Amino acid sequence: MQNKNKTVIKSMDLLNLFLTHHKLSMNDMVQLSGMPKTSVHRMIGSLSDMGFLHKNKDGYYSLGLLFLQFGNLVAERLDIRHIALAIMEKLRDDIGFAVHLVLRDGEASIYIEKLDTHHPVRLFTKIGKKAPLYAGASSRTILAFMPDSETEAYLAEVELEPIGSGTILGKDELRALLAQTRQTGYSFSRSELEDYTAELSAPIFDHSGQIIAALSIAGLEVQFGEEHIPDLIQKVRSAAAEISLKLGYGGSRV
Repeated sequence: MQNKNKTVIKSMDLLNLFLTHHKLSMNDMVQLSGMPKTSVHRMIGSLSDMGFLHKNKDGYYSLGLLFLQFGNLVAERLDIRHIALAIMEKLRDDIGFAVHLVLRDGEASIYIEKLDTHHPVRLFTKIGKKAPLYAGASSRTILAFMPDSETEAYLAEVELEPIGSGTILGKDELRALLAQTRQTGYSFSRSELEDYTAELSAPIFDHSGQIIAALSIAGLEVQFGEEHIPDLIQKVRSAAAEISLKLGYGGSRV
């Protein structure tokens, strides 16, 4: 906490409550945060005045429209998103699966772009959704190609908790899958983040050869028949390599 403004950090803790709650009363925020009511009341007033929170007529608070403005600016300024979009559209139209672009966000992965399919059944994924680095093909792709020291530090600290019925819960098994991903250049998961779904992912590298993102396709598990997977692997890896090339990557890590 040294050299950090405690009020700012506590205000951020309040805002983080809205990641999992659409709207909250002041009492809700007091209960969930564990902060004194007077402190919460003071911070809510400041956050509302600045446009970070909006109070409706029933007395409940939700995130203010200022976040939409900032969110749009962040999305517009993510060069990789613009570079990848045309390639993602081509891949989606070719294979008919949802296509995702995923970045690392600390000890999680975050979906920054999604192209959905025209199928009536849609996936749980959405832009802004996060997943732990140990769960799901995209997360595991990022974890596999992170610097070894960072990967090992993460594995030493993380507790593997079940999310879907197929979530990897053993660290030895996880390490083996990470090694396999580094060797083959792709990762595949079944029912790790949501039951009955599957995801196939490949790494995207920047001009320095560092992992910068993961490209993935996802759909219902039954759509990933064993006879189709080799062709899907080739297409996802090829699309990811094309994005890497446009980002200035000229090497071959896989």
